Amino acid sequence: MIKSFDFLFPTKIKYGEGVLKELGPMVKEFGKNRVLLVTDRGVKAAGLVDMVQSELTKSGITEIKIFDHVEPNPRTDGVNEGGKIAREFQADILIAVGGGSPIDTAKGIGVLMTNEGVIEDYEGYFKVKNEIPPFITIPTTVGTGSEVTEWAVITDLKRMFKMSVADTKLYPDVALVDPVMVKDLPSRIVASTGMDALSHCIESYVCTISTAVSDAVALYGIEVIARNIRRAVYANDYEAKAQMQLGAMFGGLALSQADIASVHCMGEALGGKYDTPHGIANASVLPYVMDFNAVAEPEKYRRIAIALGVDTSGMREIDAARAAAAEVKKLNDDMKIPNLKEIGVKPEDFQELSEKSEANISNSSNPRAAAAADYYQLFEKAYKGEL
Repeated sequence: MIKSFDFLFPTKIKYGEGVLKELGPMVKEFGKNRVLLVTDRGVKAAGLVDMVQSELTKSGITEIKIFDHVEPNPRTDGVNEGGKIAREFQADILIAVGGGSPIDTAKGIGVLMTNEGVIEDYEGYFKVKNEIPPFITIPTTVGTGSEVTEWAVITDLKRMFKMSVADTKLYPDVALVDPVMVKDLPSRIVASTGMDALSHCIESYVCTISTAVSDAVALYGIEVIARNIRRAVYANDYEAKAQMQLGAMFGGLALSQADIASVHCMGEALGGKYDTPHGIANASVLPYVMDFNAVAEPEKYRRIAIALGVDTSGMREIDAARAAAAEVKKLNDDMKIPNLKEIGVKPEDFQELSEKSEANISNSSNPRAAAAADYYQLFEKAYKGEL
């Protein structure tokens, strides 16, 4: 059966060592001069914001407002506060420096700069009426992929639920992907964000609305991450980190053309309930969802196993598919990703977590139908560490 698809990708990507130096002239090209720079305190403390500011001031751009009230899992109150500050400052261009939290926060702020109400009003697909201001992203982790997507995931504090805002108007205009920004990234952050990138690639590859474009990018992203993540974490290798940064971008590219699925449904439920870092939440359930899905897409999971470096010769298709899940579980162990017990998940919360997983906007994209009862069993397996 021929599967039709649309392809839209409006973000200009500039990748390479030193592309950050193009930031100032780029802002000038937009004809803007009042910058709202969205980041978090950790990125600021690492000196990366100073590097960005320096490039702006070299081009004579001095009207810069820094908004760093960003939590590890961005929240509705922070986004709404940022929108108010941006309007008061009369910012005319947005620059996000950081991982997924600052980038998603900046997307939400952009919505509120040109549209009425609060960010909660825009949950779901295609609710944004007016275009957001010019928007440049500068990723500083190897996991988010948000620098090239139309998605913003924000925790609604009233429901303690990670809601999604998805609209093509949220695509950044430019992503400046400079390996220098991840050169000194700590190994534990490389591990957790790298596993997040792997989950993006795997889920976009197997989801029900994947396309020929997303499949190609996602499968190569899995290969790149599998080849480099251990060296990036254990050898602190700069070239491996640069490759991981590419792998993260491939994950974002792939999911922008497809979707995520049950791993993120569960991971976002964990993040909403326990404020678990997004990469750790996703990684902790990834192998169990892969094993659950293997019967629905055995050929795709077999190809994932090969991309991960598994020798599948002589294996039955379904055994090779399940070998992909086992390999990711081993990778979790090597990366020292905490399990659900170590995260602090309580079994008495499984029902609530399962219902929130089923309610997630991406649940319908999972290759195997999953209801709350299925999610309950998956949480149990992940808690016990049993494939």
